[in-house]
Amino acid sequence: MKLSKIFIYPIKSLGGISVQSANVEERGLQYDRRWMLIDEDNQFITQRTHPQMSLLNVEISKEGLEVSHKIESIENLDIPFDNNDSAVNVTVWDDNCLAQTTSKEIDDWFSEALEVNCKLVYMPDTTERIVDPRYVSDKKIVGFADGYPFLIIGQSSLDLLNSKLDDPVPMNRFRPNFVFTGGEPHDEDNWNQFNIGSTIFNAVKPCSRCLLTTVNQDTGIKGKEPLSTLSKYRSVNNKVLFGQNLVCTQKNRINIGDKIEVLNYIEKTL
Repeated sequence: MKLSKIFIYPIKSLGGISVQSANVEERGLQYDRRWMLIDEDNQFITQRTHPQMSLLNVEISKEGLEVSHKIESIENLDIPFDNNDSAVNVTVWDDNCLAQTTSKEIDDWFSEALEVNCKLVYMPDTTERIVDPRYVSDKKIVGFADGYPFLIIGQSSLDLLNSKLDDPVPMNRFRPNFVFTGGEPHDEDNWNQFNIGSTIFNAVKPCSRCLLTTVNQDTGIKGKEPLSTLSKYRSVNNKVLFGQNLVCTQKNRINIGDKIEVLNYIEKTL
């Protein structure tokens, strides 16, 4: 098995970036979900309720991020890495943590582009959002991702799903950090500890999927698939499972083409 794709999502729930290599950090890949949009109550917002977020692309430059709209002809937005302002307490699911605001100009751009009042915030290194201790015994931290620093999915898992769909879906519906080739569909379900190159990961639990997977990332339009089909063969305790959540136990740099070696296994959920 080999690593075939690496994705980074600098701003939570906006477009992802395909990269050839990435630095693995404790809270996720470098730059991954360190920024997030919040509403007027400082609650995080995502494509679940604002599918139009899928229409914003993000790129990384030496100076910061550049955000553009896939459809509308609006001026691109530059977000410098050092453009962080005052501290603010924000909410991500059940977690409250400190973030830093950016600027009124940036907030206004996003509010106009998404047609919703929102602000962009950044997670500084001093903020430690702890991974759910019910599933990870060691103290691990995560950025603004839903719950875990990393997500991996096998290409064969998506191929099996697409064989059951009238209209195949791309991998971007599931927002993984890592995609690999080789092995059987859903092999990742029963991994316990494994290497990608010289980097060691521990599997935490299969990822439960939500309505975000039904948002077409090119149009921002919601449908019923692939969630409807997945629920027929990937459902456990009323949760639809697809992909494996991870934490890292030994950090390094990973590259497309790195060999994946499974060190030990657990019993499959499905």
